[in-house]
Amino acid sequence: MRELMIAAGTLVALWSSVVSSDAQDASPTWTGCYAGGHVGGLWVDEGWVNRTPGGAHPNAYLGGHESSGGLGGLQAGCDYQFTGGFVIGVQGDYSWANADGSHPSAKETGVFYHSKANSVATVTGRVGYGWDRFLGYVKGGGAWQGDDNWATTLIHGPAYTSHDTRAGWTVGVGGEYALTDHLSAYVEYNHYDFGTSRISFTPQVAGLPPAFVDIKETTNSVRVGFNFRFNP
Repeated sequence: MRELMIAAGTLVALWSSVVSSDAQDASPTWTGCYAGGHVGGLWVDEGWVNRTPGGAHPNAYLGGHESSGGLGGLQAGCDYQFTGGFVIGVQGDYSWANADGSHPSAKETGVFYHSKANSVATVTGRVGYGWDRFLGYVKGGGAWQGDDNWATTLIHGPAYTSHDTRAGWTVGVGGEYALTDHLSAYVEYNHYDFGTSRISFTPQVAGLPPAFVDIKETTNSVRVGFNFRFNP
């Protein structure tokens, strides 16, 4: 996946700068708490299956699409570094997002399905190892994503709308570099899986019945950020 390749390339560049640099004399500790901000990109994959009772094309696959866009947000957490370099920690983050996409129905003529990811939040644990000023880590935990979904037709325009918050899990990998004893920069890749949820759609045109669609959703993100570290 292109986002994983971007993250891996950036990690290699970070690692190379750490290995080649001999200007830093003191090894910082990763023990302590931190807060900071981040920006990046978000890619969401969705597949839609009709579950409206008595509707046309029951249980039919309606197609799918990828939504893409930017994100930006805040994170905070705490780490503890053991003697020898191993680091464990916990982190919470929230990202505002703007990733939208659409596709024509695979079964209906003149019908289009749309989605927009508005936010992503996680609570994760992470495990890593500190080499002097570089910290490499993996992370995993719970994830939540706020989505808008809607359907349009060539005749009526917006026909159905929905808003929901999806719950799932996330795993990721990243690298962080201590620019100073209290300021660090990081890059990371995250994968989110929200499984399949049955979404209720509210009709926007008089005479249309409520609709239900099973939407399978996975998300990937690459982000870079800074942390201000409150080391003891």
